[in-house]
Amino acid sequence: MRKAEHLRFAILAAQREGNRLLTQALKPHGITPSQAEVLRLLQQHGTLSLNGLGQLLVCESGTNPSRLVERTVAAGLVERRTDAEDRRYLQLSLTPEGERLATTVAGIEQDMYTLLDAVSEGLEADAVLEFLHRLIDTLPSGEALNKRLDLD
Repeated sequence: MRKAEHLRFAILAAQREGNRLLTQALKPHGITPSQAEVLRLLQQHGTLSLNGLGQLLVCESGTNPSRLVERTVAAGLVERRTDAEDRRYLQLSLTPEGERLATTVAGIEQDMYTLLDAVSEGLEADAVLEFLHRLIDTLPSGEALNKRLDLD
């Protein structure tokens, strides 16, 4: 197997297993990893426009995550308001239930980060990050990730 092929499948396997673990942890709370990402972004940024949220999402491509947001609104986790200055734009924010669940999601994420810290101990994590950024930086998910990194 070529090294490039090995890398491709190792990245895919890591992504699938990470998503599986996250899905299992979120299942008792009735949300998906994509919905959890919406909650955490709104928790971190307060209020975002639909377009602004779309630009920060790594879980979905494109800048119009309408269906994803609609599911969180229907679940009573996100409130959607028309922008006071321009009625064409929607402003999104967490409901009290959404805020509570976002805090739970933050704890689940911290557990995952603790696992990743343990697995990467003694390794050159910066080299792995550099490799991954070379791969994704010019692609939609990489652009969304870089926007999030710029905001931190």
